[in-house]
Amino acid sequence: MAQKFTCVLIDDDADDQEIFLYALKQIGENIECLVFDNGKEAIANLGDRAILPDYIFLDLNMPSMDGRQCLRAIKQLPHLDETPVIIYSTSSAPRDKQETAQMGARGYVEKQPSLSLLVAKLENYFKHDQDGHLQPGLHQNTH
Repeated sequence: MAQKFTCVLIDDDADDQEIFLYALKQIGENIECLVFDNGKEAIANLGDRAILPDYIFLDLNMPSMDGRQCLRAIKQLPHLDETPVIIYSTSSAPRDKQETAQMGARGYVEKQPSLSLLVAKLENYFKHDQDGHLQPGLHQNTH
């Protein structure tokens, strides 16, 4: 049986959530993704240690608690120290990429205009072994 992977997506846009989830399905059926509509909801759920995701994908532009505030809060949770946080944003600004990397984000994926482009970007975080099983992939900054 293939190993299951758990991702968390923190994004307030329902359309972006749907596209992201569909892209993950294209990459592998063994990726489970928990979705939170905002940073406060995510921190409330991630803080109790019941969820230990392999990756956290985080939108920057959200109401109430923006992505930077959420990233700071995630970095305060010791049990998520090794969990890569990847920014998932419409922003292509070099300043956003640099700033979030300095804050501890391990990657940055711009929201793509097509599903195939998004799949290609997300595949950088997963790889297939010689038997075709999905494995955690890149754990480095991939701007």
